[in-house]
Amino acid sequence: MQAYPELYFSRLVILGEGASEEIVLPRVFAAKALGRVIECTVQRGGTVVIPAFAVGRAQSLIHHLWLLRQAGRLANVPLYLDSPMAGSATQLLHEHAGEHKLTARDYEAACAAVTYVKEVEESKALSANRFPKVIISASGMATGGRVLHHIAAFAGDHRNTLLFSGFQAAGTRGRKLLEGAREVKIHGEWINVRADVAELPMLSAHADAGELLRWLSGFQRAPKRVFIVHGEPEASEALRERIQRELGWDATVPLQNRKYTL
Repeated sequence: MQAYPELYFSRLVILGEGASEEIVLPRVFAAKALGRVIECTVQRGGTVVIPAFAVGRAQSLIHHLWLLRQAGRLANVPLYLDSPMAGSATQLLHEHAGEHKLTARDYEAACAAVTYVKEVEESKALSANRFPKVIISASGMATGGRVLHHIAAFAGDHRNTLLFSGFQAAGTRGRKLLEGAREVKIHGEWINVRADVAELPMLSAHADAGELLRWLSGFQRAPKRVFIVHGEPEASEALRERIQRELGWDATVPLQNRKYTL
């Protein structure tokens, strides 16, 4: 919902490369893919649990769900946002309407499409509710937060779906589930996973190598040095090589505990 910031000159660039060298995404709109997963799950009597980052991703999902409602879909499917932080972030976007592309009217309508769960007891009741529905809850990689209680409650039923809405880092529960783990440890207990596990990779907020290079190529002058951080080792090294090869810039993947002179 926001445009990329422009930066024309910097002596030093610290580049966060959090995904893969190049992301190849299916040519399908996110709302369409989201609607298909929800409708298939609801038809078999299941619930869709969506781990989502509280700031940014949750609001994007709300927007896509509203678009589906606007298209006449999901009319009878309850939609819940169970994350106090996500609720607060949603309110901030309302207070700063000039910082995103939606009109005030559309944003109000989108936010009204979901039910906001604030209290702990309400969240517990949601986990106990076995009627079909959609639950958006943090955290996005299932490393903590209320979503863990929902995964524990719904993962064991084959009718349900655990739907991941972006990149899952190595070592997280989200990555393990996407890689096919049939049990995960939550709050000290092993939870069997019989639910479908799906993802919407087109919702990832991480720029791939091509997007990062396009952004870097907009600099009016080359920086003195580029550090590539927050990425998986193979992807970071591949991006370093592309920056040096295609832009001719000095790029480095810093090593842990090593000092660098700036």
